Amino acid sequence: MATPTPDTPENYDQFDEEESEQQLGATASGRKRLFSKELRCMMYGFGDDQNPYTESVDFLEDLVMEFITETTHRAMEVGRTGRVQVEDIIFLVRKDPRKYARVKDLLTMNEELKKARKAFDEVKYVE
Repeated sequence: MATPTPDTPENYDQFDEEESEQQLGATASGRKRLFSKELRCMMYGFGDDQNPYTESVDFLEDLVMEFITETTHRAMEVGRTGRVQVEDIIFLVRKDPRKYARVKDLLTMNEELKKARKAFDEVKYVE
């Protein structure tokens, strides 16, 4: 029976897969980290170190993903079954003043941006 040597292609494939997972931002659980960069910046903005521990960022991302998932599931149950609409999110956060104010601010800003884009496009087509 021959023992595999480091030069065999099987060993290279194993390391290539591990390396590619690390480059994509995958974790040991196999899930890709979506918000790591943004969370690092937010943590620094709220007073953490400029380069926070990876474990802290991963833990915070787990919490964020859990919150998003839970809120989405609750929103799917509130309104039309199987669909999430803005009104459903507003309904869910209506009793939390900070979240409600933030949602309203974001929706207002979104409308202002739409109007500005529309006005810009109209000026662009006139000229």
